[in-house]
Amino acid sequence: MDPITALLDDVLDEIAPQDAGAPADYIPELAAADTDRLAFAVVGPHGRVRAVGDDAAEFTIQSISKPFVLALALQELGRERVLARVGVEPSGEPFNAISLEMGTGRPANPMINAGAIAVSSLVPGGDVDERTARIVETLSAFAGRSLWVDEAVYASESATGDRNRALAHLLRSHGVLEGEVETAVEAYFRQCSLLVTVRDLAVMAATLAFGGVNPLTRRRVIDERVARDVLSIMGSCGMYDFSGEWMLRVGLPAKSGVSGGLLAVAPSQFGVAAFSPRLDTHGNSVRSVLVVEELAERFGMHMLESHESVAVPAVALETVEGGRVVRLGGELGFAGTERVVAILRGMGDELPPGATVTVDATGLGAAHPGAVVALQAEFETMPEGFVLLV
Repeated sequence: MDPITALLDDVLDEIAPQDAGAPADYIPELAAADTDRLAFAVVGPHGRVRAVGDDAAEFTIQSISKPFVLALALQELGRERVLARVGVEPSGEPFNAISLEMGTGRPANPMINAGAIAVSSLVPGGDVDERTARIVETLSAFAGRSLWVDEAVYASESATGDRNRALAHLLRSHGVLEGEVETAVEAYFRQCSLLVTVRDLAVMAATLAFGGVNPLTRRRVIDERVARDVLSIMGSCGMYDFSGEWMLRVGLPAKSGVSGGLLAVAPSQFGVAAFSPRLDTHGNSVRSVLVVEELAERFGMHMLESHESVAVPAVALETVEGGRVVRLGGELGFAGTERVVAILRGMGDELPPGATVTVDATGLGAAHPGAVVALQAEFETMPEGFVLLV
């Protein structure tokens, strides 16, 4: 196990004994979840997935689908047409509340159920199957692999989804909902029932982190401006009526789901995801929140911290007798480590026999502990002739 994965494992071990909360009981299939499951994953700019815990466990994406379906609508229709149907203000209310704007009937934002149903109704498609296919195609592109619907969970959600149908009828009465209520609601239930792993969610988060380009496949999924819009809304609304405290404590755009998943985005750095089925009163996973909060603290991830350079330190190259010296300056973040290592590996391919490359990190103005650990770990795999000064 490399040192970074070991660090993630330590965080997981620290949080694992927490047993507060309970799985969602209003959807029978979710109520039967294995509450001992716990997983965490991180994906950086070069697509490397580091995962610990039950990272192969599948669960349904639930409300974490909302920002990605919003991205699809924004990409296809543009900001103005989408905002004509849904607002972008925090509701300060639970995810299933009737939070509609006075006079227009617009839902408060796309992260609550009413807003997500309105957004799903905008996705092109003449019936449930066509609309679902378009949603599945887009979310699969974000994940970097084909996703599919858990039919048992879908049936359970549809059978118990009267409140969401009521919200859809309210939206239709205000002229907000496009198309038939049943088409919109059933497509929404199906998008929430897509099966994912914590590794998938971390890749999806990283795709948003890097401006809409999937770091695993290198495919552009959405435009950079669309990714920015989605992250802006996640930052203020993604954790429901816990969003303000989340931004204070963690400081990252995030989205949770009632199956226990949680993803968070460090823009231009990496995507993270966690999974644990027990929920708090807000509908957020208790242990997932704690895991991401702890990692944010250890890695200095809060996006409002003072940074000289979020992603890349200054790099100065000097040729000396017997080899080269690489001097690092400014700030070294987690993503910056991966970029520095990419430069060094390129130099290693051209290194003459007997030559050395000395990487002098003593001039860094700031270096997050996790980034230093990552750099040291990478040096253990470097060819002979590489020396690190810290």
